[in-house]
Amino acid sequence: MTEKRRITPIAPSTRAFIEEARHAPNYSWKDFIHGYVYARWPYLYIGTGVGESRLAHILGPILAWLSRFRPSPPEDAPNRPTFANGYHGKVVTLDAAKQLVSVDQDISLTNLEHVIPFEKARDIIFTDPDHIAVLDCPCRASRPDPCLPLDVCLIVGEPFAGFILEHNPERARAITSDEAISILSAEHERGHVHHAYFKDAMLGRFYAICNCCACCCGAMQATRNGIPMIIPSGYVALVEPDNCIGCETCARYCQFGALSLDDDFVISVDESACMGCGVCVDKCKNEALSLVLDPNRVAPLELQQLM
Repeated sequence: MTEKRRITPIAPSTRAFIEEARHAPNYSWKDFIHGYVYARWPYLYIGTGVGESRLAHILGPILAWLSRFRPSPPEDAPNRPTFANGYHGKVVTLDAAKQLVSVDQDISLTNLEHVIPFEKARDIIFTDPDHIAVLDCPCRASRPDPCLPLDVCLIVGEPFAGFILEHNPERARAITSDEAISILSAEHERGHVHHAYFKDAMLGRFYAICNCCACCCGAMQATRNGIPMIIPSGYVALVEPDNCIGCETCARYCQFGALSLDDDFVISVDESACMGCGVCVDKCKNEALSLVLDPNRVAPLELQQLM
């Protein structure tokens, strides 16, 4: 007698993802498959993307060869799609990051182009925002000598937190809002930058806060290579020259290389490089640095103001 093949049911978190996807505008099955692969195997996905996975060395030449047969729009085409349009991070200050993990009600904020100026993935839609998971950072985990600790990526709200917890139980755990704030504060003290991440395949909206360093973060690596995956907070650092003693502590902590000592031994800010994260402000014991709104950049992602 032939043994009946056991059919494995769809995981509850996957069903929740599918149900949420049905209500997401312009969300296709192709998007769902992309999002499922991304969230189900984040270490393979990110490791391949940053070139650290063995699979990257196999897939890279194949994808490059296949791209030769796909027509591409001109470089100067106004609506030319880029990878950053569907997957990008917004620098947020520590206070703004704390707001994102302290929400106690469902929220729907859409069409935030004045804050997230991309064609895709710019909504903030919270369902069960008090459901938060911390995940070992896929960028750090893929590096041969990563910054520590690894457990610094915060997945906020459903269906995302539940999906990560169910499919990556060995690398993720559920945490409270207070625990999330503690992680943010500790990473800020280490000089790492908070990025709010948006992705089209993740239902076209905000889903995570990562605490990033220039040496490990794949999105910062891509930005340095000309793919603008990270956008500024909306602030820029301002120096009070009379308070600066030229110790360069702020410059050592700056993840964007925006601070340097000028000929007068006073810190100078490269405004084109400054992302307005605020790390330098808290590292200066002489209060020589502050953050000010930059009128030439999009607005800050500050939830209380947006609501």
